Amino acid sequence: MFGRTKKKDGSPVPVPAAERTVTLIGKPGCHLCDDARVVVEAVCAETGARWEEKDITQDEELHRAYWEQIPVVLVDGVQHTFWRVDAGRLRRELGG
Repeated sequence: MFGRTKKKDGSPVPVPAAERTVTLIGKPGCHLCDDARVVVEAVCAETGARWEEKDITQDEELHRAYWEQIPVVLVDGVQHTFWRVDAGRLRRELGG
């Protein structure tokens, strides 16, 4: 699994939240994106994870990939969720 290493027994070793990156993909004027930003910002502040925001109106590839799903949240480059962000689920993904 991306963002995790394996123990000798093959089970994943969680990566500390401070080494993880959450990406919020959205666009200006999107009320769901505004709601998602509040959740992502709060959870990342709690867990110490880094976060960034990308605008689909500024990136043709992101627009093609995600325009029907925004807001989209990626954790370490892998899609975590879309439309609505659940703080508890994101916190658990980040190990918090």
